[in-house]
Amino acid sequence: MNYVELIEESRAGLVENVHIGMVCGVDEKGQTIYSAGNEEHYTFYRSACKPIQAIPVFLSNIITKYGLTRQEAAMFTASHRGETYHIEALESMLKKLPVNEEDLFCPPSYPLNEKPREAMLRENKEKRRIYHNCAGKHTGFVAVCREFGYPVEGYWKPEHPLQQQILQILSTLSEVPAAQINVGIDGCGVPVFAIPLKNMAITYLKLACPDLIEDAPLQAAVRKMTSIMNEYPLMVASEQFICSLLLQDNNIVAKGGAQGVYCFGLKKERVGFALKVLNGSEDVWPNVVASILEQIGYENKETIARLRELKPSIVKNDSGAEVGAVKETFTMAHTETNCCCQHN
Repeated sequence: MNYVELIEESRAGLVENVHIGMVCGVDEKGQTIYSAGNEEHYTFYRSACKPIQAIPVFLSNIITKYGLTRQEAAMFTASHRGETYHIEALESMLKKLPVNEEDLFCPPSYPLNEKPREAMLRENKEKRRIYHNCAGKHTGFVAVCREFGYPVEGYWKPEHPLQQQILQILSTLSEVPAAQINVGIDGCGVPVFAIPLKNMAITYLKLACPDLIEDAPLQAAVRKMTSIMNEYPLMVASEQFICSLLLQDNNIVAKGGAQGVYCFGLKKERVGFALKVLNGSEDVWPNVVASILEQIGYENKETIARLRELKPSIVKNDSGAEVGAVKETFTMAHTETNCCCQHN
């Protein structure tokens, strides 16, 4: 396994934590132009796959047919944090769609964000399936099953027609044959897919630049989905979370997953990135992504500044005193390809 040191955290001049991993950036020909570590490392998408898993909804007429708002439709791609606007959107969707909360395979849960979770505990509210951060994805799964005539029972199994459809979509976007995609089970109980990091970057390149997708209906579905993600970034995560922060930049399509996986694509630059922090940390995502954007000379300095504000380079203690530092320690190798043609 070839990896590099990504982030060093120090306290009083002594190294306290080191985060290692890999980064890969591809151009529109699918060639690696930025790299740090092993681009062929097989990596599970975890929740970074949610936009891909949502595509069957956007291939259908479900949103228009049932009168969903674009804000509600963003929930199909979300790892929601249980804020009031998330729960209200899900409850509204369940009233419109032929979906019952009991249909959802994700387990009952409390919200991930501290304030709504504590509020529900104070009010003695019980766990609900729609409080689970994958509830939007599961709502989409059930809606697609009913729309396409798939059985709802077992929609979470790898052999189910819906999961096979998603597998084929992922194969098309990632350019990895379906037989070479590793399939596991995610935290919410549905299939989760692993492919080389380079191909994850290719996938997000195509989400950011859907003109690279040859299949016309798939291209149209991706365009609609990503425009909604950029229009309603808070629905995809919430305030003070990197996914929503990056999606506020209309040039970026981004989504992270558990265990340190992060993917994003840049529309104007026509580049896709994927990274994996091998100890599973999500805490250092803003530092790594900010460094990537700085290293490629990204023009939108406001986006980089927001990332730096989200995870400052200075470590402070509970009293606000400076006690340590966070430093990016990786430099991406850069290969010029002078690409001017579409990815085949």
